[in-house]
Amino acid sequence: MSDLIRPAVRAGLWRWRESLLGGVVILLGLWWLATFFSPVQWIGWAIVAAGAVWAAAGWQRARFRTTGKGPGVVQINERRLAYFGPLTGGVMDIEDLTLLELEPAAMPAPHWVLSGVGGQSLAIPVNATNADALFDAFASLPGIKTQSMLDVLSRTPDARVTVWRRNHPALH
Repeated sequence: MSDLIRPAVRAGLWRWRESLLGGVVILLGLWWLATFFSPVQWIGWAIVAAGAVWAAAGWQRARFRTTGKGPGVVQINERRLAYFGPLTGGVMDIEDLTLLELEPAAMPAPHWVLSGVGGQSLAIPVNATNADALFDAFASLPGIKTQSMLDVLSRTPDARVTVWRRNHPALH
């Protein structure tokens, strides 16, 4: 069955899967609105709204995803991020993260550079296996703007860019 769809098309559908499913849910809600009457139509509106939220979230995730065929593997378990690469690697708690940067000049692909408490640093290729799990980890950072993160990732700047920095409250 998988031979019926070209690998490039299959990869594209898989990348945009949440947006496509959100679109299907929107269509289901619109069908519900068109076929049922007044009291039940509110359920149709709720389904359309849920589908729109799902599609919008899927749109952001799809823009963050890459091929996943780069060096190393990313794992996230109970807010602890681990990267196991062929030459480097490390573990960092998401709560210890103080700075998130994108280094476009890193080879073989751009890297996320995470800096933690005490000067700990971790570089993760954007196309590492399971790197799409970083989206949820990064989105949970206080005050991060996911749209600006996605814009930086899509345009691949010339120099290292700070995507997020933890705000430390003044002590006086």
